[in-house]
Amino acid sequence: MLFAAGLGTRLRPLTNDKPKALVEVGGMPLLEIAIRRLMYFGCRDIMVNIHHFGQQILDFLEANENFGVNITVSDERNQLLDTGGGLKKAAWFFQDAPFLVHNTDILSNIDLRALFQAHLLEAPLATLSVRKRQTSRYLLFDDGGRLSGWCHARTGEERICRPAAHYHPLAFSGIYVLSPGIFSYMPDEEVFSIIDVFLQAGQTETLLAYRHDDSLWLDVGKPAALEQAQEAIGEIALG
Repeated sequence: MLFAAGLGTRLRPLTNDKPKALVEVGGMPLLEIAIRRLMYFGCRDIMVNIHHFGQQILDFLEANENFGVNITVSDERNQLLDTGGGLKKAAWFFQDAPFLVHNTDILSNIDLRALFQAHLLEAPLATLSVRKRQTSRYLLFDDGGRLSGWCHARTGEERICRPAAHYHPLAFSGIYVLSPGIFSYMPDEEVFSIIDVFLQAGQTETLLAYRHDDSLWLDVGKPAALEQAQEAIGEIALG
């Protein structure tokens, strides 16, 4: 699943008249980069959610004939559902096997096939790509790499779902693999964050860290990262 529904408020004025997913890096829209990345690693069935200027994304996919793969759209134009709610709305598409989730405003050369294979090998409920970098919010993992909590570095807020002797704070990369069992931990509400679901499930289920400290990783949802992204796009393998 590719998340392409965000408002892109951090990228204004670029997103005043287009969705964030169609902001270009190296002459290519972020959505196309993400689709081509998935294609490079063999993915042929993709769900894309839309909200902000959603018709532009529909037109873009149609003009490019879905890039020759099977693309299904989850329409959130009536209500933006956040990461958890967006997944819940698309749950019907993901009932049969583990699936990859990728934020379109993340630019990375992480090996998606290796991430997916790691999930298949260990068979946890979720495999979360994480790295050591400075941020305001961290996922906390125990010595075995299992999700144990979340913390906010600036406010000191902490949410522990699995008590541990030691907590290792790592920054979430916005790329992850889920098993369909994740949907049983989703609340009745329509709008919610996937992080809340992770913490709820983490009380009884195994959610594993997947470290990729040596990979290129940029949050292109921030203006400062756009210039870096223009220089880094050559390091991204595209299908």
